Amino acid sequence: MYSSWSWVFWPWFVAIALAFYGLYCFRKHSIGEASIVEQLAIVTSLFTWLTLVPPAYFNGYLEGWPFILFFVYHYFFFFNVSVRKRLYGDYYARPHDPKWDVNPPKWYRLLFSVGVMVGHWLAAFEAPALHQIPGGWSNVGVWILIVAALLMQYNSTLYLAKYSEKVVVPTVVVQFGPYRWVRHPIYASTMLLFATYCIALRAPISSLFVLAVCLMYYEQKAKLEEVLMVETFGEDYSVYASKVRAEKTA
Repeated sequence: MYSSWSWVFWPWFVAIALAFYGLYCFRKHSIGEASIVEQLAIVTSLFTWLTLVPPAYFNGYLEGWPFILFFVYHYFFFFNVSVRKRLYGDYYARPHDPKWDVNPPKWYRLLFSVGVMVGHWLAAFEAPALHQIPGGWSNVGVWILIVAALLMQYNSTLYLAKYSEKVVVPTVVVQFGPYRWVRHPIYASTMLLFATYCIALRAPISSLFVLAVCLMYYEQKAKLEEVLMVETFGEDYSVYASKVRAEKTA
């Protein structure tokens, strides 16, 4: 294992302190008292332990794709809440949110979270020689995947907001933009982003593992959501579902 001064100062002291602060902020957020900065600290601490700590642990230092994906993750997962911020004025849940925020049981969500974390650590273990990854044209494919994931997330969120009341209350069955081809493009873009991280680290086995974890989770989540959509929109959603036969777990 490569040894350097960064092993002493990064990521452990910073990452562990950030993890504890993230947990503190998460507790405040759960009772509706976290500020915008504290909410950002929650995702920053999470993404640190997803994208930065694993390669730093196995390499002893950091450079390249982990840094890039660290910031890409921030933009990707914070875009949705930025839409909520523009419409609501803050990031907190509204009384009507629970109806539309359909989720599998807590234990299933916990397994999904653990699976995603394991997948990212497995990617760093699978590709420890991160500093040997060549640059130039060899990474064009990774950039294409990053842009594709960001654009899919961006367009899906905008179309969903356009045809929804305050983002989370659907008023019609959205059939435009990415929804013309995929029933759940936001989930698809999330899977693509996780897979892109593994591909950037040249970790194909980890990519397959993360995709399998996401497929199992989003399949269950999509089924629950589609039941609610049928109850809400009836025949309109059934007709849409019969036409859009793309990946249902997206």
